[in-house]
Amino acid sequence: MEGLIMSHHQEDDEYVADEYEMEDVDDNMDDEFHVRDIGSDSDVDEYDYMTNKLADTSAAQARRGKDIQGIPWERLSITREKYRQTRLEQYKNYENIPQSGEGSEKVCKVTNKTGLYYDFRRNSRSVKSTILHFQLRNLVWATSKHDVYLMSHFSVIHWSSLTCNKSEVLNVSGHVAPCEKHPGSLLEGFTQTQVSTMAVKDNLLVAGGFQDRPGVCFCSRTTYDDNAITNALDIFTTPSGAVHFTASNNDCGVREFDMESFQMTKHFRFPWPVNHTSISPDGKLLIIVGDNPEGMLVDSSSGKTVATLRGHLDFSFASAWHPDGCSFATGNQDKTCRIWDVRKLSKSVTAVKGKIGAIRSIRYSSDGELMAMAEPADFVHVFDVKSGYEKEQEIDFFGEISGTSFSPDTESLFIGVWDRTYGSLLEMGRRRNHAYLDCLI
Repeated sequence: MEGLIMSHHQEDDEYVADEYEMEDVDDNMDDEFHVRDIGSDSDVDEYDYMTNKLADTSAAQARRGKDIQGIPWERLSITREKYRQTRLEQYKNYENIPQSGEGSEKVCKVTNKTGLYYDFRRNSRSVKSTILHFQLRNLVWATSKHDVYLMSHFSVIHWSSLTCNKSEVLNVSGHVAPCEKHPGSLLEGFTQTQVSTMAVKDNLLVAGGFQDRPGVCFCSRTTYDDNAITNALDIFTTPSGAVHFTASNNDCGVREFDMESFQMTKHFRFPWPVNHTSISPDGKLLIIVGDNPEGMLVDSSSGKTVATLRGHLDFSFASAWHPDGCSFATGNQDKTCRIWDVRKLSKSVTAVKGKIGAIRSIRYSSDGELMAMAEPADFVHVFDVKSGYEKEQEIDFFGEISGTSFSPDTESLFIGVWDRTYGSLLEMGRRRNHAYLDCLI
């Protein structure tokens, strides 16, 4: 099905996320890792029979030595350290251009991994974060330090970390049709919609083809192209104060929509499928990255190229602007994230690398102090921007990453983990240095 941001065309097995789940570890180890002996005496920590929920892990339990994901290493025939080593050795990074990861590492700076910006707060296994397309990982969005939205199979779920309750915001498994009439709206709606990407900001949710406020207000097909997957969405406010969003599509198009009238206001075409776009804080420039090692910086009003971004060695799937509007980042399947300065675009000013795979999601904190960079699985890196990206915190766990999101006040960092047994939502809390308060005691 193709459609307004709700476009998905699934023919090839390589697009099925399930195929990429810990497949790199040999079958015996994989079974050991996933299978739990339900009903055994040692299972009481895994499952809370009173609430009929998978047991979550709290910060207090983690301090006492419990694994943050609730993995019972003591009952397995392999230690966490050994399993991590095996993952590092056997994980196969997906590349469109062979050996791109090997050539890119030479330019990356060596970082100091002693940073500690976020502490583990909670792992919620009762809320399952899932992915649909193995290259698209923007399915987690926080609107406050307690409120987060994510995809769980055919549902958009709202999770409150304050009450630890989840609620279904939107279910797209059946027939979805708009409840309002607008010119160009597909009144018959969609059936069996598959959400490949989403974006949430303030009271607006755009999920692969429709938006919710509450109830679906608008449905539309953007294209009838056979491979019309919507790869990314970006909600923003124009200089005039209107709320717009851009949709990046596999049909090589980037479309801008006005959310007041639900009308398309711009449609730019590029030479290759566009995997991600980000609009600058002042609304004047668009980062365009996709199925080409080169990216582009374009004028948001005309679509004309301002600069070509050269340096990456594979296809890119992530981009983000620093809040100051002077620099931005791009993430690539060559396992690197490059930082660019708009005043000097002949080459990137910095390059940092992932541990095992492509950089599939990049987020800056609203205060501009931190940048989160997510790999396809196991690692999220949080960099200190002020140090020139030289200092970082490496958050280490097991499972595919569906998305990451800082809360608007930067107090929380949410990470969606997709795994058939240990799928969850990881919540991290901003670490603050309040030592000055000690002198008051």
